[in-house]
Amino acid sequence: MTRYDVCVIGGGLIGLAVATAVRQSFDGGSILILEKEDAVATHQSGRNSGVVHSGLYYQPGSLKARLCVAGRRAMYALSEEAGVAHHQSGKLVIATKQSEIPMLAELERRGRANGLQGLRRLSPDEIREIEPAAAGVDALHVPEAGVVDFPAIATHLTATLISGGARIVTSAEVTEISHQADGATVTAGDQRFSTRLLINCAGLHSDRIASMAGLSPKVRIIPFRGEYYQMTEKAAGLIKTLIYPVPDPRFPFLGVHFTRRIDGTVEVGPNAVLALGREHYRDVKPDWSEVRSMFGDAGFRRLAMKHWRSGTGEMINSRSARLYARLARRLVPAVQSGDLAPGGVGIRAQAIDSRGSLIDDFVIETAGSSVHVLNAPSPGATACIAIGRYIADHVGPLLAR
Repeated sequence: MTRYDVCVIGGGLIGLAVATAVRQSFDGGSILILEKEDAVATHQSGRNSGVVHSGLYYQPGSLKARLCVAGRRAMYALSEEAGVAHHQSGKLVIATKQSEIPMLAELERRGRANGLQGLRRLSPDEIREIEPAAAGVDALHVPEAGVVDFPAIATHLTATLISGGARIVTSAEVTEISHQADGATVTAGDQRFSTRLLINCAGLHSDRIASMAGLSPKVRIIPFRGEYYQMTEKAAGLIKTLIYPVPDPRFPFLGVHFTRRIDGTVEVGPNAVLALGREHYRDVKPDWSEVRSMFGDAGFRRLAMKHWRSGTGEMINSRSARLYARLARRLVPAVQSGDLAPGGVGIRAQAIDSRGSLIDDFVIETAGSSVHVLNAPSPGATACIAIGRYIADHVGPLLAR
C-alpha cells in the first residue's frame, strides 16, 4: 500500500485543478488522483457547452461570485499559455418582456459589484447590432463572457500533473474510506492507498464520498439532466455569440440559451429535467434505486412539492423539438423546430438542503484530514482554477502538521 501526501477523489476539471494547485503550493509532495471512469473529465467537465462565465449572476461577496471572477481570468490566462482554443466573445442577456427588466437591472448591479468590466445596457436596435436575429425590449451586454475547449484544458492539466510526478489512476471507483490519526486509507477496487490528506472532488457522487469518509453532509446531490439541441448548419448563422434569457430568480439554472461553441457549432439549451439516476444520460437506463433513494429523502420531497409545476413543464418541453423551439423563439424569433437536431446531454450535480432548497453558493467543507467539495455546479468549470487555489490555501495547515 503506497502512501501519498494528498489523494484527490475525482478526475474532473475541479479535481485536476485542485491537484495542480496543491502540487504548485507544496512542491515535492506526492499526489494521487483517483477517477472511477476510464478517462478524466467524462461527466460534467466534458459534457457542458464550454462557456466561460463572467460572474454576472452571483450574489456579490459569495464564494461562487469570488471564485467565478477569479477563475474566469485564470481560465483565459491558462488557455493562452497552453495554446487551448478560446474566444472571449461576450454575451447578451435579453429581457423579452417588461416584467423582466427589474431582474435585468439586478444582474447589472451584481455584475458591477463583482468587478465586471464593460457592462452595457442595450436598446432593441442595439441588440440587433450585435445579434441581428435576436429580439427583446432591453438587454445587457457582457463582454467578458466567452467559450473555451474544456476537454483540452483537462488534457493539459492531466499532462502537467503527470509530468510533475503526480499519479492518476482511472477505473478506480472508491468503495471504502477509513481514517487513522495520521490520515486516511482509501480503497478503490482491489487497490488500497494511504494518504495524509483526502480531497473529495467527486461531483455527482460527492455527498456519497463524504458519507463514506464519515461525515454527515448537510446537503444531498440531486441530478438534473440538461438536454441540448444543436442548430443545423444553415440555421446556425442566426447566432453570432452567446444569447441568454433573464433567469428565473427562484432557480440556479439559466434557462434555454444559445451558445456558439469554440468549434463554431451552435447549441440551444440546456433545460433542467430531473434525472432518473446520477448518470442517466440518453443511452443509460434509469437507476431506480437512486430514484427510490431520492423520493425517500425529505428534502427532495419538499423540493418536489414546491416546484412540481415548473418541473412538469420542463419534462414536457424536453419531449418535443417543437416546444423546445418555442422556448428558443423568445430570444431568436426565426428559430423553427426543423432547425434543431438532438445534441448532447449533461447531468448537473445540484445540492439541496434538508428544507428542499436548491443551494446556490459553492459548498466546500473541511473535516479533520479531509476536504469536501459538496456543491460546485456551473460555473464550476469556469472557476476550477480558482477553486483549486482556494483549497490549496486552506489545506496548508493540514499538510504542515
